[in-house]
Amino acid sequence: MPKPRFKLSTMIILFVCIVVLVSLLITDLLITNTTSDNIEAQLEEKAQIVSRTVAESRVVKTGLQDEAQENNIQDYAMTIQDAADVMFVVVMDMDGIRKSHPEPDRIGNHFVGGDEKRVLQGETYTSRSTGTLGKSLRAFTPIYNEEQTQIGAVAVGISLQAVEASIKQSQKQIVIGTVIGLIVGIIGAFLLANYIKKSLFGLEPHAIARIHEERNQMLHSVHEGIIAIDKEADIVLVNRSARRIFQKAGLMDKEPIGMKINEFLPGTLLADILTDLEPDLDEEQVINGVSIITNRVPIVVNDEIVGAIATFRDKTEVNQLAGQLTGVQMYADTLRAQSHEFMNQLHVLLGMIKLEEYDQVKAFISKLVDHQAHEVGNVTRSIKDPAFAGFIIGKISYAREAHVNFTIHSETTIPKPDDASLTHELITILGNIIDNAIESVSHSEQKEVRLELSYIDELLTMTVTDTGDGIDKHKQEEIFQKGISSKEGHHRGFGLYLAKDSVEQLEGSIEVDSSPGQGTTFSIIIPYESGGDGND
Repeated sequence: MPKPRFKLSTMIILFVCIVVLVSLLITDLLITNTTSDNIEAQLEEKAQIVSRTVAESRVVKTGLQDEAQENNIQDYAMTIQDAADVMFVVVMDMDGIRKSHPEPDRIGNHFVGGDEKRVLQGETYTSRSTGTLGKSLRAFTPIYNEEQTQIGAVAVGISLQAVEASIKQSQKQIVIGTVIGLIVGIIGAFLLANYIKKSLFGLEPHAIARIHEERNQMLHSVHEGIIAIDKEADIVLVNRSARRIFQKAGLMDKEPIGMKINEFLPGTLLADILTDLEPDLDEEQVINGVSIITNRVPIVVNDEIVGAIATFRDKTEVNQLAGQLTGVQMYADTLRAQSHEFMNQLHVLLGMIKLEEYDQVKAFISKLVDHQAHEVGNVTRSIKDPAFAGFIIGKISYAREAHVNFTIHSETTIPKPDDASLTHELITILGNIIDNAIESVSHSEQKEVRLELSYIDELLTMTVTDTGDGIDKHKQEEIFQKGISSKEGHHRGFGLYLAKDSVEQLEGSIEVDSSPGQGTTFSIIIPYESGGDGND
């Protein structure tokens, strides 16, 4: 069975109450002891002051030396006793015989308690003893005449029951304060628990721990790199895939968590998201020679920017995936175009057969076979990269379906590239430019598109010429910008942007020459290292 889990509010209230209770108990213990000691010290001091006052009284001194004045001692002592609110004020002579007492019939008897001997020897002190009036705290002071000869002593008593009552009264007040403090602590703990739980969206600690662990597992399991910063631009999260990419870029010689993002990744724009508040999507960035495709977005909580996050992936992997997708798309387009063309040819053959024009059927089939062999043979002889050649053949079929005359001329043999990823870039560049060219001549009387290829001194030159409407001079620079297009419709303006971006990544050049009504020519030159002629 799983262990029973207390709710967060229950734990907070319980722990706060325990802390408050223990603190108050320790405080009460210390205060009680200190208060008890202070009360006893104050009562002792009070008794001593009263006894010294009585010892210095002229009435008492005269009464001890003159029997005629002896009765005045009792009246004076009772007056002081009532005024000072003490248990007794007893004046005695040097034999310990009482000259005053709260009970007058005890006057003339010996002082009871046994603790008066030292005062008759001239010592001032306090003690605790039991007398005729019960247990008391006593203060003894000797009485001297004018010649400083001791003539008696005075004892002032305070009931120990009164002392204990004072202490209990003080303890009672402390207990009341403790109970009030505990009640306030419980209320505070309850309010604190509710506030914390509300801040945590009502989640319990075990649920928070589970969500945290699930979040970590998800962040580290995704293939994309993830890096997050707080509103101070300090790095707070780097997942496993991001560390792998940074390791590839040679940046993992120090732990990134806690560093400023600009210190760890100089030149990054992630910190700018904190102020711009606008996301950057599908942007390319180079980190120490490693090209990545990144998305950067701000993190907003309760309409407040609390940080920013970037997700990114190695462009090499993206290119590989795009190459696979491009191959599939190219294959599908080729099959679709050839299927459509083949159906048209079958219709022609069917018509000839129904008309029993068998000689024309033979001639038509021979012409198709020769044309297909010539067309495919020309491309494969000139272009040794199978993927690139297949792409060109697909574009020929696509152009034929669009009723466009697409011709290819290669001045030299185009070898396979040393880097297979270069083929993907070529397909991206030519694919977008040829598609634009075919579309631009769709409404022209003369529908022609020409592709010229040349490979000299490890430079590949590609020229695409069409007989379309042309482009105005002032628009020729804008056509390479993202989202800029002369055609209507959504999701336009990306083809030429991607083409130019690929050319720049290859450190090549792209130029456009066009005039309205005179067609358009795109000239592309890129570095191209040969990997063999493809005949091996």
